Amino acid sequence: MAAVEQVIRAPAQLGMLLRCARREQGMSQQELALKAGGMSQARLSQLELQPGRLTVERLLLLLAALNLEVVVRPRQHAINPAEW
Repeated sequence: MAAVEQVIRAPAQLGMLLRCARREQGMSQQELALKAGGMSQARLSQLELQPGRLTVERLLLLLAALNLEVVVRPRQHAINPAEW
């Protein structure tokens, strides 16, 4: 994910981002799970598929392990919450 910003507006997008970043870095689920604080591979798989249950703490650990970060900024255009 070379210097490309990703806008996340829905949990499913977050799961895809985590999975793609992990694969681009050549990491298995097991490797990322261990690097991100020692969760199980099964738990990481579950979070990639259903990231809506991801805690902020766990998200930050995963992002750090993937050398990514969160940036909060105003939306560039208004969207309807129904689009989430």
